[in-house]
Amino acid sequence: MKTVAILVSAGVFAMLAGCNKDASAPAQPVQTVEWYKANKVERVAMLSKCNSNPGELAATPNCVNATRADSATTWGATGGIKPMAPVTAADIRNNKK
Repeated sequence: MKTVAILVSAGVFAMLAGCNKDASAPAQPVQTVEWYKANKVERVAMLSKCNSNPGELAATPNCVNATRADSATTWGATGGIKPMAPVTAADIRNNKK
């Protein structure tokens, strides 16, 4: 009986340990990818913050959205991936010579 009480107590303490969220930190509003595309200064600031602490922040919604916006604007500026004609058997035969 004593071991059951100890196990139950340990389980309760383990669950409560996860409730230690810092309530004093202000919640940051989640911005969309489109918002980060339109606001370059904020995107660069968020990326800098995310890169300085990737272990804790890399998977947060704002870091993910800022990263995707940065990728989209980078690919958009370069024109994206250029389409290529498919390689045919004739192309392969001509290159063997």
